[in-house]
Amino acid sequence: MPALDAVFFDIDDTLFPTTAFAGRARRNAVRAMIEAGLDAPEELVLKELEEVIAEFSSNYEHHFDKLLTRLGPHATTNQSSALIVAAGVAAYHDTKFRTIAPFEDVLPLLADLKEAGVIVGIITHGLSVKQAEKLWRLGVARHLNPMAVFISDQVGISKPNPKLYQYALRALKLEPSRVMYVGDNPEHDIAPPLFLGMPAVWSSRAARRKPVDYGIEPTHVVANFGELRELLRESYDVPV
Repeated sequence: MPALDAVFFDIDDTLFPTTAFAGRARRNAVRAMIEAGLDAPEELVLKELEEVIAEFSSNYEHHFDKLLTRLGPHATTNQSSALIVAAGVAAYHDTKFRTIAPFEDVLPLLADLKEAGVIVGIITHGLSVKQAEKLWRLGVARHLNPMAVFISDQVGISKPNPKLYQYALRALKLEPSRVMYVGDNPEHDIAPPLFLGMPAVWSSRAARRKPVDYGIEPTHVVANFGELRELLRESYDVPV
């Protein structure tokens, strides 16, 4: 018998390179806004946009409006601010629709986990509609147990509160020691499941922070999902 009943995953910078993708989409948006008449240097606009996102959060709906306010009226003289904002929004979404994709080793592993009879799930932080959309656009949704998707906005508990993970365990009647969690963020994805007694795997390839910087020691470290596959097979007897 496998030593695991379920494997849960984070989404951002675990299943796909969110940070790199967002950086590319934001730069494309800035370039489109400048082409639409925004009068400011590209690097300055990009820096201000990143500050807006950091200050108002990535889930704020009016980043580009705030950006124009910060740049001042001289940056849109004799131009329609609405059209400039629309150009940025369109370019951002065009990039999202055209280029979003999981790491190449993600979908094969999820398919094999499902075939092996292991519950494949998601525990993620963010807005329900945004995180769920990512799962469909990444092609991940079809490999998931539909009852094993837990989004902080929907549950009402945010990372790094361990109660989010505990909620998932209780909902599916799972024992912590038999549920693995895989994520990139030491504070959000490694410390909480460890606290509950779950094996926690740090996925390092797109991570922006290291566990050692927080005094956190993951159960396992993998650089890619090929290594995760080997770990599941050799240490947990999961036939993948």
